[in-house]
Amino acid sequence: MKVIIGIGGMTNGGKTTLTNSLLKSLPNCCVIHQDDFFKPQDQIAVGEDGFKQWDVLESLDMGTMLSTVQAWAKDPCKFARAHGVSVHPDASDTHVLILEGFLLYSYQPLVDLYSRRYFLTVPYEECKQRRRMRNYKVPDPPGLFDGHVWPMYQKYKREMEANGVEVVYLDGMKSREELVHQVLEDIQNSLLNCS
Repeated sequence: MKVIIGIGGMTNGGKTTLTNSLLKSLPNCCVIHQDDFFKPQDQIAVGEDGFKQWDVLESLDMGTMLSTVQAWAKDPCKFARAHGVSVHPDASDTHVLILEGFLLYSYQPLVDLYSRRYFLTVPYEECKQRRRMRNYKVPDPPGLFDGHVWPMYQKYKREMEANGVEVVYLDGMKSREELVHQVLEDIQNSLLNCS
């Protein structure tokens, strides 16, 4: 059985932390991080808001990301070995792929591939504070969060909801342990219902 899990949501909502915890808990599990598909900095447009448009779908090479997902789907064992993931013989019939990113549910060719879709949220002030504490390769210029990052998050979330993309909302203010427990239980229930 092949299972594709989406861990999406806002910037600094806890996606990577949750993903890394799930990776340790799920058998035959591989991860694809959407952040690995950003286009080079010189290909990122400057928008009308005056900021480089990092938080838009066009900043990502989604075609290559889709090809990577398709490579996993074609042969999850080969994909796992190529990415340093050991295949557990006692769970060799179950393969899990986690896609982690902030715009996972905005690219239509991927939307229907998910077995489960999760969406982490945190309140505005918490998100802004977490963003301030992060160190990025390209530092945030003053005003980026309020002038671009937050408005783009709201825009894509509204579009996701308007398009009827069904997600399980997760409260990013919960402890890591609570979130991992909630998602693992949900995934395990889904696996039981499929078998």
